[in-house]
Amino acid sequence: MDPITILISIIICISFLYVSYGWSKNEYQNFPPGPKPLPIIGNMHILDLKKPFNSMLQLSEKYGSIFSIQIGTNKAVVLCGYEMVRDALVNHADEFAGRPKLQIFEDVTQGHGLIFSRGENWKVMRRFTLSTLRDFGMGKKTIENKIYEECDSLVQKLHSYNGKRFENTMIMNAAVANIIVSILLDRRFDYEDPTILRLLHLINENIRLTGSPMILLYNSFPSLLRWLPGSHKTIHKQVDEMMIFVKDTFTSQRNELDINNQRNLIDAFLAKQQEENPSAEVYFHDKNLSMLVIDLFAAGMETTSTTLRWGLLLMMKYPEIQQKVQNEIEKVIGIAQPQTEHRKEMPYTDAVIHEIQRFGDIVPGNLPHATTQDITFKGYFIPKDTYVIPLLTSLLRDKTYFEKPEEFYPQHFLDSEGKFVKPEAFMPFSAGRRSCAGENLAKMELFLFFTRLLQNFTFHPPPGENLDLTPVGGLTAPPKAYYMCAIPRN
Repeated sequence: MDPITILISIIICISFLYVSYGWSKNEYQNFPPGPKPLPIIGNMHILDLKKPFNSMLQLSEKYGSIFSIQIGTNKAVVLCGYEMVRDALVNHADEFAGRPKLQIFEDVTQGHGLIFSRGENWKVMRRFTLSTLRDFGMGKKTIENKIYEECDSLVQKLHSYNGKRFENTMIMNAAVANIIVSILLDRRFDYEDPTILRLLHLINENIRLTGSPMILLYNSFPSLLRWLPGSHKTIHKQVDEMMIFVKDTFTSQRNELDINNQRNLIDAFLAKQQEENPSAEVYFHDKNLSMLVIDLFAAGMETTSTTLRWGLLLMMKYPEIQQKVQNEIEKVIGIAQPQTEHRKEMPYTDAVIHEIQRFGDIVPGNLPHATTQDITFKGYFIPKDTYVIPLLTSLLRDKTYFEKPEEFYPQHFLDSEGKFVKPEAFMPFSAGRRSCAGENLAKMELFLFFTRLLQNFTFHPPPGENLDLTPVGGLTAPPKAYYMCAIPRN
C-alpha cells in the first residue's frame, strides 16, 4: 500500500472519531452547491489527487459552472468556463484578487514576495515589479536584443549535438531563465554552469512537489502532518537553499550599489530601501526581496520553457504542421533574424504558438485565488477569504470556443481566410489583478525562440522514441521528458 493511501486511511479513521463526538456541517447560507463532503476529508475521496482539475471538470457537468468542493477541511469554490471565470476575475477583479492561506505557501513565503503575498504587501510588490520590468526592457527593444543573443547561444548549443539525440529540459530551462536573469542580475549563465543547473533543478522539483497528492494532504491537515517526513519538508529545504543564493547575490550588490546607475531589478529594490519614506522599511526589506527574486525567477523560467518544450514535441508529432511553419518562416523572414514585428505577417505560425499554449494547458488549475471580502456572485454568497479555483483548463477546453478541444488543431486561431483570430476563451495567463506580470515578455520569448529554432532546425524523434502527449502532474503540466534530434536546415 502506497504512503498516500495509508495517510488517507488514517485520516478517514480519525474522521470517524470526530463523528463519534458529533459533527455539524459548517454550511454557509446560499453557498454554491456541490457534492456532499464527508467529515474531515471533505470530497477528497472523489478527487483524482494527482490531477484534481480533471475531477473538477467532471463535477462541473453535474453541478454547473460554479460549485463548491471541500478539500480536507478547506472549502473551495470552483469556477468553470470562459463566461464564469472572466466575470469573476475581470468584472469583480478586486473581490477575487486574494490568495488563500494554503499551508505550504505560508511555510515557504511567510507572506513575502509577489505570487503568494496578499493585501497591501502584494499591491506594493506588484507595482514595483511591473514598473521595474518595464524600466529594464520588458516589451522594449532592449529585452528583444537579449532574446536575440540567447537564441544565438541556444542555436549554437543545438548544433553541437550534430543531429544526435538529446533531452531538452535543462537546455530550454536555462535559455529562457537567462532572459529573466538578465533583468534580475544583469548577467547570463552558461548552459552547463552548475549554479544555474542546481537552481533549475530546485525549481522544477518544487513545482512538481507542490502539485503532488502529498502536498494537497499537507495543506488540508498541516497540524497532523507537519512533524512527519514528506514533500513539505523537501520543499522547505530547497527554498532555503535558493534563499542562500539570492541573499549572497544581493548582499554583494548592496556593497557596490550606485543608485544613479541601477543595473538590474535587485539594484532597483536596494535603492528603494534607501528612500526616506515609510514604505521603504515596511515593504522593501530583505525578506521581500529574497522571495520576489525567487518568484520572478521561477515564474519567468518555468511556464515559458515548458510551453516551448510542448511546442517542439508537437512539431515532431505533427511534421506537416512543422513544415507549414517553416514555409511561412522562409516566406516572411528568410534567413534574417526573426523579430517581433514579423509576427503580424505570420498568421499560421502565430496560430500554432497559441495552439501550443492552449493544448499544453500549462497551469490547468490556475494559481489559487481567494475572495478579499464577502460577495454575492451569480446569486450565491461567498464569504471573505474563501478559496477560489478559476479553472483555466475549462477555458482552454471550452467547446463553445474551440471546435476540437482535445486535439492539437491550429485552425482554432485562424478564420476562413487564414487570418489570425484569438477566441475570447484563450486566457493561459489568467486575467484580472492576479494575471501573469510577465505576460508581454513571455509572448515575445515564445515567438522569437520558436521561430528561430524552426528556422534553423527540423525536429525529429529518434528511432523508436514514443511521442507521449500525456502531461506530468504538478503545479504546472509539462510534457514527459523526451529525446529529440535537431537536424540543421542549412
